[in-house]
Amino acid sequence: MARAYTTEAGTEPGQDGTDRWSGSPASAAARARRAIAGLGGEGGWRRGWIIALLAVVLALVMALHARVPNRVGNLGSLLETFLPWVGAAIPVLLLAALLRRSATALVALLLPVVVWADMFGGLITDKRGTGGDLTVVTHNVNADNPDPAGTARQLAASGAEVVALQELPGRSVAEYEKALEDSYPHHTVQGTVGLWSKYPIGDARPVDIGIGWTRAMRATVTTPRGEIAVYGAHLPSVRVKFEAGFTARQRDVAADLLGEAIVREPIDKVVLLGDLNGTMNDRALASVTSQMRSTQGAAGDGFGFSWPASFPMTRIDQIMVKGVEPVSSWTLPPTGSDHLPLAASVSW
Repeated sequence: MARAYTTEAGTEPGQDGTDRWSGSPASAAARARRAIAGLGGEGGWRRGWIIALLAVVLALVMALHARVPNRVGNLGSLLETFLPWVGAAIPVLLLAALLRRSATALVALLLPVVVWADMFGGLITDKRGTGGDLTVVTHNVNADNPDPAGTARQLAASGAEVVALQELPGRSVAEYEKALEDSYPHHTVQGTVGLWSKYPIGDARPVDIGIGWTRAMRATVTTPRGEIAVYGAHLPSVRVKFEAGFTARQRDVAADLLGEAIVREPIDKVVLLGDLNGTMNDRALASVTSQMRSTQGAAGDGFGFSWPASFPMTRIDQIMVKGVEPVSSWTLPPTGSDHLPLAASVSW
């Protein structure tokens, strides 16, 4: 005896063989197949493995940068100097994945995106506050600066109470002193570094960083809120040489000596102003960066790159503090130097 079968509304099979009920596994599988087809068919998962591998390697380089050895040409420090720019490879790989129509590569690209965002995402937000008890400026003025007086006037116009200068040539010191004397009645110059202040300066002396001449100093600045130890420093320059890699040994030794001096500092409120020829990511500066906070990282807007002034790509000039709270941090307009000046305000 023949039997008649009926199908209830909303549950009969569709023409493509899938269940029309939106929550069924068959329907989900159909949607997945359509998504794959949009990337060039199921072959989209089999293509682009080289791009996917490069994406994984990129994520590992960023996440494990501290494991890149410095024994050969200081490659680790070189990588860490320009570490944020490693992320520039992400859009290149993204374009390659789209042209290759590779679903595998697109999924793999999520790894470097997440790693970069975790490492640097906080820097691209604006964390600047208002107010503060003390505003400071640091600037490598460049020994070959064609307009020392103009540079000094620009820095004075910032309104900072304390200004630290590096790479002061002896022939230009008098020009800086004359241009800054009206705004800053107190100053001291130690070797090629100098400090100008609206508040009294005491106990100014060189800091030995092991290079044979004075490129670092410390002084006590007595503000209305109390004393603060101010360090000005210009660590030795680094070079990238084809036969030797990233030559930075002298800078690394100087950084360790500077860090030891700051550890021994008896005043609990400290600010470091200077050209350190290294970034906060550079492990070679750990003796300094491990005990101090970057004002840009804590209270800046963006990366605050300072060098080269014509197209800033890295922040080798630094304002770091301990014992006081960063309120705001920013870069100032270009001067006659190849570095940009940096400014920050801090609170007790």
